[in-house]
Amino acid sequence: MFDITAKKNLAAMLSVATISATLALGMVAARAGDNVTEEQILRALTPEKKPLTRGLSIGPKVEPAANPAEDKFVQTIRGRSTRSLSSAEREEIATIVQDKPKIDLEINFDYNSAQINARSLASVQALGRALTNADLKGSTFVVAGHTDAAGGEAFNQDLSERRAEAIKRYLVDKYGINGSDLVTVGYGKSKLKDPSQPLAEANRRVQVVNMENKATASK
Repeated sequence: MFDITAKKNLAAMLSVATISATLALGMVAARAGDNVTEEQILRALTPEKKPLTRGLSIGPKVEPAANPAEDKFVQTIRGRSTRSLSSAEREEIATIVQDKPKIDLEINFDYNSAQINARSLASVQALGRALTNADLKGSTFVVAGHTDAAGGEAFNQDLSERRAEAIKRYLVDKYGINGSDLVTVGYGKSKLKDPSQPLAEANRRVQVVNMENKATASK
């Protein structure tokens, strides 16, 4: 009788252990799949097709005119180093990108460093493949670094700039993207994604924006 009871208890314990292990593996798989994919980046950065407009007179449909002032400004920041951008230029970039195709990537870096963490390489590589896709290749992209609210403003500003530059260097070195097509800018902790939780991971991000000026960008 004792042996039967012991065997039943052992079987129950093994069953619980098996279920626990299965749940644990499931959570690991979910976390491992958190990296953004090339397809997700492509969808986010591909501009929506602008509707054609028809004038009062009969004639062919034409697309709305581009913004010459905006295009001119983009040309002035192409090829510039991150640190050369003035605070006014950073704010103008922030204003322009509001209605542009964009995606936030939660790219991890080593502590107090601009070294891309191995866990985030898959996302950066997906970004590299997306930016070399025929649908996006040749456009100018803003790569903006952001930090959380921990630490001083000067420290976070410097860190965000170095991290944006690290992404740019990786894309240029590994995917042959023209460096002038990548405008890097740092915002430190000045533009938190989640102001209600200033230390949240969501604030430590790199935002990539398609400036939609392929006509004036290098091919």
